[in-house]
Amino acid sequence: MTNSRIVKSQDAGEQAEATYSETAVDHMRNPRNVGMISNADGQASITGPCGDTMEIWLRVEDGVIKQASSWTDGCGATIAAGSVTTELAKGKSAGEAFRITQQDVLKALGGLPDESVHCALLAANTMKEAVKDYLAFRNEPWKRAYRKC
Repeated sequence: MTNSRIVKSQDAGEQAEATYSETAVDHMRNPRNVGMISNADGQASITGPCGDTMEIWLRVEDGVIKQASSWTDGCGATIAAGSVTTELAKGKSAGEAFRITQQDVLKALGGLPDESVHCALLAANTMKEAVKDYLAFRNEPWKRAYRKC
């Protein structure tokens, strides 16, 4: 019985590799920039219509995103989308990161299956909200004292 589970697991892995690009599989298996940034300059959390939640944190220095990280309770496609979105944002201005779109995420991942394209939208939208959060605190830093995390 154990062997059949292993085979099923291997089959699932092979199916993922056949369905997803090499880049997407790499970001699923080895996600970049995972976890919370303490005292982040910008942060957002969004739950998508599929039930996956994504959080993104930003560290900004001199108007440039120096560090970006994400966390999700979602599927492999959501993990990959969050990972690549943080990679796309690093080194960009807040305005440039705000303009990261679903299509940018899909292109960077080499595409996603139709049933997973919403994961790229969730990542892009969460980045937009994290940038908005950064801009709100940049303009009114006293609000940071009232942040819960």
